[in-house]
Formats: sequence, structure tokens, C-alpha cells
Amino acid sequence: MTTTESTEQTAYAHEHAPRLPLAEHLPEFYRAMIRLETAAAKDIDPTLYHLIKLRASQVNRCAFCIDMHSKDALAEGESIERIVQLSAWEESRHFYTERELAAFALTEAVTVLTDGFVPDEVYARAAAHFDETELARVIAAIVTINAWNRIGVTTRMTPGHYTPKSAS
Repeated sequence: MTTTESTEQTAYAHEHAPRLPLAEHLPEFYRAMIRLETAAAKDIDPTLYHLIKLRASQVNRCAFCIDMHSKDALAEGESIERIVQLSAWEESRHFYTERELAAFALTEAVTVLTDGFVPDEVYARAAAHFDETELARVIAAIVTINAWNRIGVTTRMTPGHYTPKSAS
């Protein structure tokens, strides 16, 4: 094998450019999203919050948010094992609490609305593990990350360049 062949085999694919710097064009909207994020994060368990954001981002295929929330979760002490297994949480139940599993099911149901509603059994399962205020916080977290995912996917925010605040 020549050096050129070796380099071609190990070279990463070209990184796509972001489409639109939304925050630059609509700073007021972006600041409102930050306020929404701050309100959604208030008084919710940070571990659960990171996992909800990561799971919704996986479902929505938002590479930027997957990168960000994986790094944030790791910086906050989450295990690599739980992060890696999250995409297959139903088959990897033993890594998570029943509360987390209920939140993941609700996250997926709210994120993927192809049937037009959140199934009663999914909502009931979450309601059995969270009091009404906690459930409202979980729903707010899910709604907020879905909004961010739609921004990230539409504007093609590029993953790989995010550094968590606690890690800097």
C-alpha cells in the first residue's frame, strides 16, 4: 500500500458547511430560545435532562445536538456506557431507572408524532413516575430540545466543534 492509498483510506469525509447562521439573522428569536432552554432546565434533574436531550436528538438525527449533549452529559459525570446504550434503551433497560425509561418513552412519543398524538399508555407510564410538576418539566424539556433539533437540522449546524462549559 502506498502512502497516498493509506491517507485516502484514513481521511475523513469533507465536513459540510452550515446553511444559515440563524442567531446572526434573528438574534431576538435566538435569545428567546435561550430563555426557553433556561426555563425548561429549571429544577429538572440534570442527568435526566441530558438524557432526554440526547435521546430526542438521536431520534431527530440532529448531529450537532447529539455531539453537544453527549459531551455535556460526559462533562457532568454521565457514563459512556449509558450514553452509548441510549439509542437502544428498550433493549438496554438495565442501564436505566424505571423513571428514565418512562421519560425516554415519552420523549420518543412527543418527538415522533406520526400518529398525531402521544399514546395514553406512554403518558400514563410517565405520570406514574413523575408528579405533575415534574412531568411538566419533562414535557418542557422534550418540547425545547425538539425545537433546537429542528433549528440544528434545518440550518445544518456542524457537529464536532462544541466544548462543554464545565470542560473548558
